[in-house]
Amino acid sequence: MTISSSLNAGVAGLTANATRLATISDNISNSATFGYKRMEADFHSMVISSTGGTYSAGGVRSTTQRLIDQRGALVATSNPTDLAVRGRGFLPVASSSDIASGNGQSQMLLATTGSFRTDAEGYLQTEGGLTLLGWPAEPDGTIPTFPRDTADGLEPVQINVNQFSGEPTTRIDLGVNLPATSTEAGAPGDTQALSVEYYDNMGTSENLEIEFSPTVPGTGVSNEWTMTITDSANPGVVIGEYTLTFDDSRSAGGTMASVATITGGPYDPVTGEVEVNVAGGPMTLDIGVTGTSEGLTQLSDSFAPVSISKDGTPVGNMTSVEVDSNGMVHAFFDTGITRTIYQIPLVSLPNPNGMVALDQQTYQPSPESGSFFLWDASDGPTGDIVSFAREESTTDVAGELTSMIETQRAYTSNAKVIQTVDEMLQETANIKR
Repeated sequence: MTISSSLNAGVAGLTANATRLATISDNISNSATFGYKRMEADFHSMVISSTGGTYSAGGVRSTTQRLIDQRGALVATSNPTDLAVRGRGFLPVASSSDIASGNGQSQMLLATTGSFRTDAEGYLQTEGGLTLLGWPAEPDGTIPTFPRDTADGLEPVQINVNQFSGEPTTRIDLGVNLPATSTEAGAPGDTQALSVEYYDNMGTSENLEIEFSPTVPGTGVSNEWTMTITDSANPGVVIGEYTLTFDDSRSAGGTMASVATITGGPYDPVTGEVEVNVAGGPMTLDIGVTGTSEGLTQLSDSFAPVSISKDGTPVGNMTSVEVDSNGMVHAFFDTGITRTIYQIPLVSLPNPNGMVALDQQTYQPSPESGSFFLWDASDGPTGDIVSFAREESTTDVAGELTSMIETQRAYTSNAKVIQTVDEMLQETANIKR
């Protein structure tokens, strides 16, 4: 029994070391594979109860585990949609073939890095056929509320590289100086005209036509103007008319003293704004707070648009897409605007090493890994997302080569045990000859 147990222990040793060599071989062969997580083989002794003063060898058994929670070094790339997770968390992805089959919700897989580029349909996809998943944004760039304990809200990230975008103008700030001499008795009473371009809801250029008409008194100075506003989208229709009175005191000379509304939205003395309705909807005009030098003033003898600013942009072409550290996918346009189109969450699990490892450095949640939760990147227990970066393999080639030498020596020693037991059995068989 003792001799045969030695033989069994030797065979178990060969099997265990062969398993370890297989993990070493896998690790070395994937030393240049981005996102690869190294395999580790552990040995566990087997103990058989000894009786009658004899000892029976139990041998050894091996177990293997993929160290998914280990992180490799990040390396910089030139592709803005090369993504890597810095810290805890995983990127949600799905197989492109699974998405193309159209069988409902695609199976969510997890990865720590990927080189994503747009395919023929605009999906962000790796060369191996993995498509990035994310939550779609509303047209205004906000992200709706989605469930965090399920992947039901995730969609394949699709970038329309031929997309056009524009933003309508909703606010104009007027900084204009009106000539004080135009409100004196005997002045010619010339109307001062100002045209301000804005962009409507369709990205088309329109104009607000603003006319300032002075009130010329019979004697003295009136310090009063009538501001009339029309919209080029509705020619001839007055959308706002206001009476402006200016201060001529020593301490506040040239500033607005009061604003009286004739037609249009009322003047707000706190914000200095009026609201008029253009063809596409309401628009805010900031003409300045009374008693301040901001906005409309009346000084000297010249009409001067000092500063006119507005929001909104014309229609522009998408030029690039980037992902920030919080997982927001931003589309950049040649007009200078940026629009949020998706959010990429990071998936966290209690036991990442319990996931099922699949091809292409992807993993699938399992009962051993625990329930997953979708976090905003850089929030909760998760790290952040790094663009222009890939995660290197966690394989340490020097360490693996050292382990390979150790495994080879152990395998040879176990083979020697089997050879010795065989010789001893032969000697035992020769006793009766």
